[in-house]
Amino acid sequence: MLTAVPSEPQALTVPEVMTALRLSRSAVYDLIRSRQLRSYTSGRARRIPVDAVRQYMQVRLEENAA
Repeated sequence: MLTAVPSEPQALTVPEVMTALRLSRSAVYDLIRSRQLRSYTSGRARRIPVDAVRQYMQVRLEENAA
């Protein structure tokens, strides 16, 4: 049976991103403010798409490889 709900989360909370990137809360919000990490709000909750976290990591890897 097919479901419309994806099995993996498509968006993360700020605490989940903090854990994934091993950063502080203020560092994650700094990345959001500087538009290095895309996010959106849903009601009062801030959400970060999983692909935005992957893109941020890819950019950081490319910057450090040069």
